[in-house]
Amino acid sequence: MVKPDLIIQGGTLLTMVEGEQPIRDATLLIQTGRIAGLLAPGDARPDFKGVQVLDATGTLVMPGLVNAHGHTAMTLFRGLADDLPLKQWLFEKIFPAEAKHLSEETVYWGALLGCLEMIASGTTTVSDGYFFQDATARAFQKAGIRALVAQGVIDFPAPGVPDPAQNLAVGKAFIERWDHVSDLIRPGLFCHSLTTCSDRTLQEAMAISRNFSLPLQVHLSETREEAEEVVRRSGERPVLHLARLGLLNQSLIAVHAVHLEDEEIRLLARHQVGIVHCPESNMKLASGTARVAEMLKKELTVGLGTDGCASNNNLDLFKEMDTAAKLGKIATLDPVSTGAATVLKMATIGGAKVLGLDKEIGTLEVGKKADITTLNIKKPHLVPLYNPLSTIVYSASGSDVRDVIVNGKVLMKDRAFTGLDAEEVMAKVREISDKIRT
Repeated sequence: MVKPDLIIQGGTLLTMVEGEQPIRDATLLIQTGRIAGLLAPGDARPDFKGVQVLDATGTLVMPGLVNAHGHTAMTLFRGLADDLPLKQWLFEKIFPAEAKHLSEETVYWGALLGCLEMIASGTTTVSDGYFFQDATARAFQKAGIRALVAQGVIDFPAPGVPDPAQNLAVGKAFIERWDHVSDLIRPGLFCHSLTTCSDRTLQEAMAISRNFSLPLQVHLSETREEAEEVVRRSGERPVLHLARLGLLNQSLIAVHAVHLEDEEIRLLARHQVGIVHCPESNMKLASGTARVAEMLKKELTVGLGTDGCASNNNLDLFKEMDTAAKLGKIATLDPVSTGAATVLKMATIGGAKVLGLDKEIGTLEVGKKADITTLNIKKPHLVPLYNPLSTIVYSASGSDVRDVIVNGKVLMKDRAFTGLDAEEVMAKVREISDKIRT
């Protein structure tokens, strides 16, 4: 047996592999960033002297959570413009604030703050779409978090891209700089929406993405107003318009997807488009309720995302899971709809599949990347433990996360960050927020 770099022993293991039951007192062997062995209680356990051991007794050991959609550096604008409709919030508050205050430096520190928050709440992978993405990629690399980092594309002047005619050239150059540079960082493009990007921009962005074998992200039908604007401009429902443009395929990630008709859901399923559900952001901006239950019945792959901190206002996927499960039930008036197991899959293997990473992460299996979260279950609100999946979705929160491992590296141990100076990051963001405030 190969000598591991790290051993995680004790605790109850949730592999999230279909059909597998929780394993009590399990041992995970990690070697060069991957899971090299998985031992049940009756298995022989070699005595590897000198190997780092993480005692997981009293925890649930589970795959790291996958935040399938976010704008991480928007931690800078948390609480800046709450309780507004999306269009007013975006065009009158957020876009002007971004234009004035975003830079390589501010995005770097805002993204690092987001990394602290995500690590502290068990997220090990994030799909991010924003501007000044070189700074975001550097922040993720420093934090040690796995990420799909997408350069924002929009057809009017944007932070770092004053000439909209250069938006795709900037995006392509970003991909070329970061493609295959890091095992943790995967670049990409993020087209803001069908109402802020022309048909030509969307088609060229998809062509670039497919040329590099990368996904393309887009906000789709987030609000009824947005969907109606697409109909006014094109004479077609948004998904039908994307179909006519030739953009429906496995490379497309459709975020929000709130206002969809039956035919649109069928089309998305037929072309295996990945969906990202952002329930808390949808609720806060009164965008509506996505038809997740129908999407799942049509065998669409659905991941879970927090969106940005300006419209959520946190990056805690445990809260997102709880909200997704309950909102799904009230939307269908069916208590069985979007159950705990379904929602936990959305936050792990579902999100991984949407991002095209399901061969590497999302479940705990030999050969996969060692992206792992442990959850401290020695807390009053997590006792008794009848069903671990229900406990995770309905009772736990990000503050219950104890340890976080990404690529076999411990990023947080017993609630203490091992690689980031949390006080320094928060102090820097406070300085930036003082400038934004004035």
